[in-house]
Parts: sequence; structure tokens; C-alpha cells
Amino acid sequence: MLSSKLIQLIEDHWEQITAAAIQQIRADPDLPHMRELMVSELRAWHSVILRALRSWNSAQKDGELAQQYEELGRRRFEETVPLHETIRSLHILKHRMVDFVRNQGFGRTSLELYAEEELEHRIGLFFDCLIYYVVRGYENAVRSAAPAAFQPSPKSAAAQINWDIPYL
Repeated sequence: MLSSKLIQLIEDHWEQITAAAIQQIRADPDLPHMRELMVSELRAWHSVILRALRSWNSAQKDGELAQQYEELGRRRFEETVPLHETIRSLHILKHRMVDFVRNQGFGRTSLELYAEEELEHRIGLFFDCLIYYVVRGYENAVRSAAPAAFQPSPKSAAAQINWDIPYL
């Protein structure tokens, strides 16, 4: 793929991208819980994400990503980091990746523009998967912490509907 060169660029400069993302997270007043996390933890988390981009779409790696990011979701719940802050932090990292590539001076030819567009598409799909798994892990942790709250009540809305009466 044409974007492979750009992915290599991201992997080679993960520290710079991570530093910019952490700086933005630390400055964002809407992320008070994420700001409390240790910089070393954020760096490690971002490093793994940035280095996983190349191989994420293989079935084996997808299973590994599912396990890894469901665990991240569970961990954020246990750390009492709100889910919206966790997702916003992923968005910040994603945007920092794309901004980094755009600022490298690529995109002068139609082929380079296509490669950037392809990369942005791949990054979007990659982060969609990560967000899905993080949310799933977070929700599983919530259910485990308060299982009674998630049990269907005997008087659910579906049970109260008289299906013999036509509603249309």
C-alpha cells in the first residue's frame, strides 16, 4: 500500500507524536482524570497504539487488539477515569498522528495526496476498532461492578406490550 511509507514515518516518530498528544491531554480542562495519569503510562499506551497500526488488520492481531484494548477499558474504569475522557484521549492521539503526517510536507503530487488519504482512512478504521474494544471492556467492567443494575426487570417494556393488538 502507498501509505506504508507514512506508517513507517509514524512509527519512527512515535515519541514526538506521543509528546504532542500528552501535552494536549495535560492542557485540556475537560480531561481532569486523564491528566492525573502518570506520563509514563500515557507514553507506554500511546507507543503501543502507534506501533500496532501497521499490522492491526490481520485476524490474529485483531484478536490481540480486542484483548488488549478491552483490558484498557477495564483498567480505565477501575481507575475511575470517565469513558468520555478515555475516548477523547484516543481522538487526540489520532488527530496528532494525522497532523504529524500532514506537517511533513507530503502531498505535493496526486500520488502523495492519495497516500495521505489512504493513511487517514486506515487510521480512522484502526481507531474505530480501538474505541469499540475500549468501550466494550469499560462496559464489561461496569456490569461486573454492579451486576444487579443490568438485569432485566420482570416488567420490561416488551413484557408489557399486548402483542395481540395491532399497533400499526
